[in-house]
Amino acid sequence: MAIFIRFLLLSMLAALILVSAQQQKTLSFYNAFNKLYGDQNVNVIGQTGETVQISLDRYSGSGFVSKESHLYAKYVAAIKLPPGYTAGVVATFYTSNNQVYPNNHDEIDFEFLGNVNGRDWIVQTNIYGNGNVAKGREERFRLWFDPTKDFHTYTIIWTKTSIVFYVDDVPIRSDRSDTGMGVEYPSKPMSLYGTIWDGSPWATSGGKRKIDYNYAPFNVVYSNFIVDGQVGIGAGDLTAQEMMKMKAFRAKYLTYSYCTDPKRNPKAPECARGN
Repeated sequence: MAIFIRFLLLSMLAALILVSAQQQKTLSFYNAFNKLYGDQNVNVIGQTGETVQISLDRYSGSGFVSKESHLYAKYVAAIKLPPGYTAGVVATFYTSNNQVYPNNHDEIDFEFLGNVNGRDWIVQTNIYGNGNVAKGREERFRLWFDPTKDFHTYTIIWTKTSIVFYVDDVPIRSDRSDTGMGVEYPSKPMSLYGTIWDGSPWATSGGKRKIDYNYAPFNVVYSNFIVDGQVGIGAGDLTAQEMMKMKAFRAKYLTYSYCTDPKRNPKAPECARGN
């Protein structure tokens, strides 16, 4: 009887989790975001406002920011990157509080680094905490698909104990607060941003390939935004299957990690212990 009751309770919990996931509504840009800069290059698509295009041309980049900030949250967006020659272009999907804490801000980044035709796109992830911008915790990955052909989903789950980056359903990076990051673990409320700008000095091939505005405008489209500020501590805990998936992905697609860079000395504490 006890086993049956336990099974029933677990089933009910699973059903509640499923219902909660189904109730996560995508956000309207009009209700959830403000234009940040380059207003003329921020264009909402459709009557519901669930899709927005931001552009970079020879006159200006552009961006948006969420109206609300959260202390720990799940952030999701479907993103389609600009096609063709995009060397030097940087498109982003990230959280930050630099406007509130300019001297000790936190940040969690997806940065899409401009591409030369025929080469794989690189996505860079990074984490800053308490203003440690000089240190950085960059990791870069090759994408296994063409992100200009269709939308793909990018997710950041940030809790008190962990940060996880997903591309579609693949966890590509997981960092924990208990691995030695200490005060450098993001721990203040943050807003959600999307931007596009000229990163020619560093973005493509270490800055060797510059932006060419003859190919402008460069357009990035965001859709299906979800911001869930009710995540629990365990939301960033990976299952055994997800851990295996992440390990296989990183073995094949990781191109750079701050933990293995010989120029990074001393190493960040979590590099010795592992994330």
